[in-house]
Amino acid sequence: MTQWKELASRLAQDESGQDLIEYALIAALLATGAIAGMRVLGNAISSIFTTVTSNLNAA
Repeated sequence: MTQWKELASRLAQDESGQDLIEYALIAALLATGAIAGMRVLGNAISSIFTTVTSNLNAA
């Protein structure tokens, strides 16, 4: 039983994977921001092309 306590104690103090988790969280935040930005820009660009198309068809 003491082996399990020692293992749990060592795992709780081990910080070797902490940097990787932080980088993964930063990457997920950046990806979420990029997706949100692309949706906004995508709608704006689509609106511009629709306006150009309707102007060309009216000409």
